[in-house]
Amino acid sequence: MQESSTAPEVRVCAASDLVNGGLGVKMPVSDSAGQTTVFFVRYQDRVHGYLNRCAHVGVELDWEGSFFTRAGDLIMCARHGATYQPDTGVCVGGPCKNGRLTVLTVGERDGQVYWQPSGKIRPLADPPAAPSAT
Repeated sequence: MQESSTAPEVRVCAASDLVNGGLGVKMPVSDSAGQTTVFFVRYQDRVHGYLNRCAHVGVELDWEGSFFTRAGDLIMCARHGATYQPDTGVCVGGPCKNGRLTVLTVGERDGQVYWQPSGKIRPLADPPAAPSAT
């Protein structure tokens, strides 16, 4: 049985923080597999959000916040080069062919990007504190 309850809407970032084909914004979450992240990107003037897990081997996709190919036309796994359509999450190249990323419900209003959590993917209530430099 799939969980379908929804959590309160979460503000992700200012809409201007996401540029077509540019760096993404990550957020810590938990899902049925434990702690991970989700990410948000802009493609063709629309914001898209996905669970940050490659359909091939389940590793995080990005390299230092970069999700897109150099051309900015596909999302690419930095570990092994699998590529995904930015607007659908469908794998179009590499070992995950016919796989897909887990899509998140996102929207924009009043200059902000919002995520509506649902199912098992939830924002962490209190993200772990960064280690302090001593």
